[in-house]
Amino acid sequence: MANDYERFERRQRRVRFTVRKVGQGRPRLSVFRSGKNIYAQVIDDANGVTVAAASTLDKDLRGSLKTGATKEAAAKVGALIAARAKEKGVTEVVFDRGGYLFHGRVKALADSAREAGLKF
Repeated sequence: MANDYERFERRQRRVRFTVRKVGQGRPRLSVFRSGKNIYAQVIDDANGVTVAAASTLDKDLRGSLKTGATKEAAAKVGALIAARAKEKGVTEVVFDRGGYLFHGRVKALADSAREAGLKF
């Protein structure tokens, strides 16, 4: 019987495989969430380069947030990553939720990035 971490890794591999198959060369918006913070990166896999990154630890957000582990904090990170990606000329991405379920903080980040202008 697989433990929780092994099941998470299996989900993560399955999601990344689907992202690469469906992505068709678009950069991916990768999300990592910890117990205290949430992080997002726009990654160009073709060149192996991180195009833009944002997290609740950024100086732009740290002062305005009570904690980095809320849906409101995730929404602000989503808006920030969308703004930074658009500055670099990226408007279309494929969403890589990792092994996380698409609800709560991950969904708040995605919805906020969509509202800020990223298409996925």
